[in-house]
Amino acid sequence: MDTTASLPSAPRPPLIAGSGSPEALGPGARRALVGTMLGAHLLAGWTLLQVPAVREAAADVLPIQVELIAPTPEAPRPPPPPAPRPKTPQPPAPVLAAKPPPLPSPQPAFTAPPPPPEPPAPAAPVAPPQPPAPPAPPAPAVAPAPAPAAPRTVVLTDSDWVRVPDIEYPLAARRLREEGTVIVRALIDTRGAPKQVALQRSSGHARLDQAALRAAMSARVRPRTENGVPFEFWIAMPLAFELEE
Repeated sequence: MDTTASLPSAPRPPLIAGSGSPEALGPGARRALVGTMLGAHLLAGWTLLQVPAVREAAADVLPIQVELIAPTPEAPRPPPPPAPRPKTPQPPAPVLAAKPPPLPSPQPAFTAPPPPPEPPAPAAPVAPPQPPAPPAPPAPAVAPAPAPAAPRTVVLTDSDWVRVPDIEYPLAARRLREEGTVIVRALIDTRGAPKQVALQRSSGHARLDQAALRAAMSARVRPRTENGVPFEFWIAMPLAFELEE
């Protein structure tokens, strides 16, 4: 038994009244029409598949070919209008200098009024005069220090000499055969050294006198004490210059 059953063709949706042919519709209407037809076919096929006999026959006759209506090609779009030509730049219009605004009229200078005179400062209180200070008591009179006693003159013996004067005979006086005795006065300090020398009597020759003063400074004597306290004293040193025969 031939179980092949012919499938009933899906009913085509009626055309919209007054729409004319599909070519007369716009692109959006055509797409909507195609979608509606495709949905109607699918709905009719699904309805037939709900019948058991049709479902068995559809299982034997596979595959089911569905013919879709190709969309109508769109009409060619008109070419775009030509681009406008660039305008030739026009020279800029001359700029007219604006008329300067009129200068403001000088306003009279404002003179501030002089400040009010300051009130006189109050007079400072006069302090009462201070009583005069009592006179300072007179300072006690200071007794003048006693004048130091003048050094005394002491006559030395041979035992008082520590070092006798070192006499140097001048060569010129020796050539000229100059001779004589010079007495030198010397002040001896507390250490026994000559502190000051002076010519007490000259020999009559200047070279011999100067040599005697130099020799007197080289002398040393024993210091003198009084009550255990050393003191200064004067001595006379006779210095003889004699040539050997």
